[in-house]
Amino acid sequence: MTSEASDATAVPIGVVTVSDRASRGIYQDLSGPAIETYLTEVLATPFRIVRRIVEDEQPAIEAALKELCDVEGCHLVVTTGGTGPAPRDVTPEALFAVCDRMMPGFGEAMRAKSLTIVPTAILSRQEAGLRGCSLIINLPGKPASIRDCLDAVMPAVPYCIDLAGGYRPDTRPERMVAFRPKGA
Repeated sequence: MTSEASDATAVPIGVVTVSDRASRGIYQDLSGPAIETYLTEVLATPFRIVRRIVEDEQPAIEAALKELCDVEGCHLVVTTGGTGPAPRDVTPEALFAVCDRMMPGFGEAMRAKSLTIVPTAILSRQEAGLRGCSLIINLPGKPASIRDCLDAVMPAVPYCIDLAGGYRPDTRPERMVAFRPKGA
């Protein structure tokens, strides 16, 4: 799924689904497409999705994140899955390993929003960090949680990418207004 632009002019956005079963084709990935649908609704900047589906293994997750940021040039990478307390949930550990700087406010905001919906939100280890000028955001694996979590942080995402030195993404104001200080 992409916005209304040719792939040549569209900025790349990475979407990584972390799931043993989806990576083996045992079941259909629903979370990655939920992220794509959300971004299509919210972003006005022409973009194209660069997708990866990887198993719940830290080296595989790290490799996908590095490739999307360093090779594909994605200044926004959104992951889904692997953020819970189960032993195989290692997406945050992969994020910590590849990021230069962490952005703890993103995880705090997503959990705060989720806590208004379900008390087990405190079990989710959503995180975000910067690798160079790329913002990487970890989301839970449930499609229903994706919209709530992204709504909680998306107003700050464009300005974060601006400040980190990435491209300047814009949102559709009828759907969501991105925050930028006056003159930014």
